[in-house]
Amino acid sequence: MGFYDYSVEKPDGSVVSMKDYAGKVVLIVNTATGCGFTPHYKDIEAMYEKYHEKGFEVIDVPCNQFAGQTPGTDEEVHEFCTLKYNTQFPQMKKSDVNGENAIPLFKYLKEQQGFKGFGKGPKAVAMNLLLNSIDKDYKNNSEIKWNFTKFVVDREGNVVARFEPTEKMSSIDEFISKLI
Repeated sequence: MGFYDYSVEKPDGSVVSMKDYAGKVVLIVNTATGCGFTPHYKDIEAMYEKYHEKGFEVIDVPCNQFAGQTPGTDEEVHEFCTLKYNTQFPQMKKSDVNGENAIPLFKYLKEQQGFKGFGKGPKAVAMNLLLNSIDKDYKNNSEIKWNFTKFVVDREGNVVARFEPTEKMSSIDEFISKLI
């Protein structure tokens, strides 16, 4: 199966097929409303506004698996994002991205792009320390490590990149600009 064979559920129960994104560059991200990385919403929205007319889409999957940092209903999450960050891209139903209840799309994404590390800098050091206390083997598995892990799919449906939350948003913007 490929990217276009998957789908995700919206908060209203309707299903969005990845086939709807054929020919577009897509950023898929597991998000949270109460995380230190939540301000990434601002940069994601800026990229959406800059590139949407050129064929860029965002699939926002709220997830409460990391320190319970996405409390509330789908409606409350949506309200928070639209009021605080003026997000215009659609949000999907709050879902798991790891474990036996992980949505199939995220299982596929993790198979295509495994964990390659948090990079360097203070945030990377902090994430390494945190993850080491949770999972001593975290460096050797493809599981999502924290909120705001981002995957990029090119216009042909290939999962071409995975960015951990510690990656500078400007680097992600630069990467996407080359695909647009």
